[in-house]
Amino acid sequence: MIRAVVFDLDGTLIDSAPDIWRAANQVLEGEGLPLVTFEQSRGFIGRGARVFVERMELAVTGANDPARTAHLHARFLHFYERAHEGTQVYPHVNETLEGLRGQGLRLGLCTNKPLRPTQAVLAHLGWDGLFESVIGGDSLPVAKPDPAPLLAVLEGMGLGLPEIAYIGDSETDAETAERAGARFGLYTEGYRKSAPEALYHQFRFNDYRQLPELIHG
Repeated sequence: MIRAVVFDLDGTLIDSAPDIWRAANQVLEGEGLPLVTFEQSRGFIGRGARVFVERMELAVTGANDPARTAHLHARFLHFYERAHEGTQVYPHVNETLEGLRGQGLRLGLCTNKPLRPTQAVLAHLGWDGLFESVIGGDSLPVAKPDPAPLLAVLEGMGLGLPEIAYIGDSETDAETAERAGARFGLYTEGYRKSAPEALYHQFRFNDYRQLPELIHG
């Protein structure tokens, strides 16, 4: 029996790609490096801030240098924590989350976004306290697609895998769910690069109004 729904954040509940792109180019401009396009930046999203920066650095310099990567990562986090003015909630998310809670379902959040930027955007959206358990990309020594962050959310809620559905948008989320053995719903309007059919999932949807019925299968 499903008792809770755990969500990814970027590309699943919110479209933060424009803000992430602006934060990336603020860093690059400050370092006198070439800027990245929106499509490049969007393609770097999904495996956490550190991997985003490594991909960005490789794209604009042709190599990764550990000292430079660390510096760029620190600068990126500075801007990333403040980068939410252009972030948009996907259509019908707010009413769906409230509807799920109204059904007695508990909500959790498992994202590769670092915890401080996660907390900042949750506060900006008025979602403080909405999610019972929140794990960010730097909350543990490992990040998704390792299943440990998802399992940590469940531990924080006192639930087991058969009691939850996990909702995400990307290859990273699908692999996380598959490795954990979790019921997975794929939101098809996010940041994935592969065809939906190619990704592990039990159900998929493109409109949040479809979700409440799909969760229970």
